[in-house]
Amino acid sequence: VQLVESGGGMVQPGGSLRLSCVASGFIFSSYDMSWVRQAPGKGAEWVSGINTEGVSFYYRDSVKGRFTISRDNAKNTLYLQMNSLKPEDTALYYCARRMRGYSGYESESLYDYWGQGTQVTVSS
Repeated sequence: VQLVESGGGMVQPGGSLRLSCVASGFIFSSYDMSWVRQAPGKGAEWVSGINTEGVSFYYRDSVKGRFTISRDNAKNTLYLQMNSLKPEDTALYYCARRMRGYSGYESESLYDYWGQGTQVTVSS
């Protein structure tokens, strides 16, 4: 199993970024997926989750209306479109595979594989 994120960078407040996560080594379309972030000196924080078909989406309150999660099962790719970025969004962003047979998205214990992360820095 491999998850490889890309698309991070440095942007000014109010800017946008689109993160991608390419999955391999497993049947991508069979797993719910999430984005999780970790800011310097803080614990991991779940950001958004999506079901296998890509028709149910979940977000933490602080990103609702600004972030959009999506997936392309034909391309084995997970996305996170981030708009209206704020300095508090600065973090290392990971994609993570949720274990099958569980419900919910927020707990770190639900995920069995993580990517290496891509850094997002929002600063003027």
